[in-house]
Amino acid sequence: MAHRSSPGYSVPTTLYLVGPTSWTEVPAVLTYAASDPFAVRIGFGDVGEPVDDGITWLLGRELLTAGLEQPAGDGDVRVWPARTSGDVLYLHLRAPSGEALFELSRATVAAFLQRTEELVSSGQETAALDVDDELAALLSGGTDPGAR
Repeated sequence: MAHRSSPGYSVPTTLYLVGPTSWTEVPAVLTYAASDPFAVRIGFGDVGEPVDDGITWLLGRELLTAGLEQPAGDGDVRVWPARTSGDVLYLHLRAPSGEALFELSRATVAAFLQRTEELVSSGQETAALDVDDELAALLSGGTDPGAR
């Protein structure tokens, strides 16, 4: 995909990896870019390090929004609110190498999603995409044709 400078928003947060007998704090960064309006990225690792050095998962913004209120997702990514606490959101990620269950702050995710709405309103994602540029990048093997 063509990468160009566009408005975006990032917020550092802490996820809690749920283990059999304890929780482990995992620093992470939630990131949204208007140039990729359907996706939210969760970068795992030290907040001060570049995201390229860690693991990044892409989640649908719509999925994350739905998961604030009710179970959402099927397969590799699932999100749901806790029944007992108003500020707990569960995130279940599954990959061929394994799976992980995280707890995170529902309020943090809700505030983050509200900020993404200020950049690109829900339902307006397609209008925010430059489909011609994205298609040209895809057909050129992923390189930015304007960068030559």
